Amino acid sequence: MVGLRVLAVAVVAGVGASMVAAPAWAGEDHVRGGQTVPVYSYEDAVRESVWVQTTLDNDRDGVPDKVAVDITRPRAKGKVPVILEASPYYSCCGRGNESELKQYDANGVITKQPLFYDNYFVPRGYAFVSADIAGTGRSTGCMDVGGREEVLSAKAVVDWLNGRAKATYADGTPAVATRWTNGRTGMIGKSWDGSVANGVAATGVEGLETIVPISAISSWYDYQRYNGVLRIEDYPEYLHRVVNGRPAGVCDAVVQGLDEGSDDATGDYNAYWAERDFRPDARKVRASVLIAHGLNDINVSTTQFARWWEGLRAPKKLWLPQQGHVDPFDIRRAEWVGTLHRWFDRWLQGLRNGVEREPAVTIETAPGTWAHERNWPAAAARTTRVALGDGNGATGTLGGRSTPGSRTWDDNPDLSEAAAVASPNAPVRGRVAFLSAPLTEPVRISGTPTVTLKVQVDKPTTELTARLVDYGTATRVNYLGRGEGITTLATESCWGASTAADDACYRDTAESTVTAGHAVLTRGWQDAAHHVSLRFVTPLRPGRWYSVTVPLQPTDQRIATGHVLGLIVQASDNEYSTPQSTGATIHLDLRGSALNLPLIGRLPTPGAAAPVVAATPASPNRVAPPRSRPLLPDGTGLRSQK
Repeated sequence: MVGLRVLAVAVVAGVGASMVAAPAWAGEDHVRGGQTVPVYSYEDAVRESVWVQTTLDNDRDGVPDKVAVDITRPRAKGKVPVILEASPYYSCCGRGNESELKQYDANGVITKQPLFYDNYFVPRGYAFVSADIAGTGRSTGCMDVGGREEVLSAKAVVDWLNGRAKATYADGTPAVATRWTNGRTGMIGKSWDGSVANGVAATGVEGLETIVPISAISSWYDYQRYNGVLRIEDYPEYLHRVVNGRPAGVCDAVVQGLDEGSDDATGDYNAYWAERDFRPDARKVRASVLIAHGLNDINVSTTQFARWWEGLRAPKKLWLPQQGHVDPFDIRRAEWVGTLHRWFDRWLQGLRNGVEREPAVTIETAPGTWAHERNWPAAAARTTRVALGDGNGATGTLGGRSTPGSRTWDDNPDLSEAAAVASPNAPVRGRVAFLSAPLTEPVRISGTPTVTLKVQVDKPTTELTARLVDYGTATRVNYLGRGEGITTLATESCWGASTAADDACYRDTAESTVTAGHAVLTRGWQDAAHHVSLRFVTPLRPGRWYSVTVPLQPTDQRIATGHVLGLIVQASDNEYSTPQSTGATIHLDLRGSALNLPLIGRLPTPGAAAPVVAATPASPNRVAPPRSRPLLPDGTGLRSQK
């Protein structure tokens, strides 16, 4: 590793013992002072690789598909619980901020596990298990991108850990997990990995005691569609191609099914997407759930955590930083490791440490400022109808009473977000703007805003895009920067024990901020022809008025006194989506339209005209993916489709 290596200093309760090097002896007393402590030798840990048999044959070779599982566990006299990360990325893309890959010895046995989980938790009496989900890495089967094969291949590992499935070593001899584990399993992972954890938990499988989904997907439809709006063409096939570990041709039938089932042509929610939607089964989740999700995550948008959180009835906890698609290990490292330590001790070791009685929500309110709350959205937030006013006939107003008036604009698909929001008082082709009066008191938006638009269009459909903008100079987390809100430093800190093959040291990070005159708080998209239902298209009749609601992404943001809240509305968006229907002319009736805000505080009554806000240069957006360069859900960056 590059840079200066330093030993991290404990700064929170529960982490103090974590920085002590594990002594090279195996004892059974790994619980002291109400928490697990490092007493088992990491260097002398058992490292083995097995293949777990599933109930599926997705590659249609007549043999049940098998999942490759790599294990690092302490040489304990008793049975230990398991931390499991099931991922498609172990061979193709790597894990974490440094894109670590698995490494093996000459006999194919694991020598290096990505990330710090094994280094930190194995000395504390946990086993760490990493599984290549079906069709990836060394597993057989075929990757079906969020589908049944993916979820059940990971579930099979939980079943094996609890004695309900079979596994073998490479030589074919049986591998029996119940000889060394008590079956109590916790799943963890960022992005796609966390999505697998959500899916397995939604099966209600016994033995899965907790999950920690980080920036994870709960509905693959909402990941690849925005309310009927296509995100990127042929996205499931692209994702399959990136992570596929099977020989050419083996999975052609599955890829064809991805293409047909995802149905780019209509954008409908169908049986294919229902199979990949875990939210209806949130009530089946028995496991406790610790969620972490960036409030400005553009890759895996915030509706993924918010809808999942809302449906869960199990014990749950939530971390909401202001970054984008970033692991909390790279945002607030010591505090996150301490929380994770207490969480796993409670739900896997059975230690009554009170973590479930701590405030349920930890939220970043401003750069480096954190607050603890009982629930999310904030209990004090009330849905407030904010009228759209005519203003000067060009820039409209927000707040006060509804007024007559209208707006007409032509779709401009190539209008960038930066250009659309930079100068709300100036005429910009393809968008309309509405501004509140300068705030006389700070306000907070906590929850899911929506915009109801009464529109008339001259085509059977059009896409509608809305953005909420905070106009006012402030220092904010730079989530649109290359690090999505963090900067990777040259120094390192160590989080657990190390071996020559697998060290516990990672590049430090710092929060990245920017001082700017405005910031986009949240975005939303809606295909107008899906205004009745996402399950079918209802073409619009030219000349007829329709009420179309555009849900924005859930958020939690504070807006300071003196700032101005802006609403920017346009049609299709070539930057964040792949417009299927463009070129419409849209008429908007103001009296029949409104912004609906989950608000704490009050917006001031607007004047006759919108306030003048300082114009800001329209700098390029470096995160939003053009159509030809789709995002991977793990956050490894943009990869060309060509």
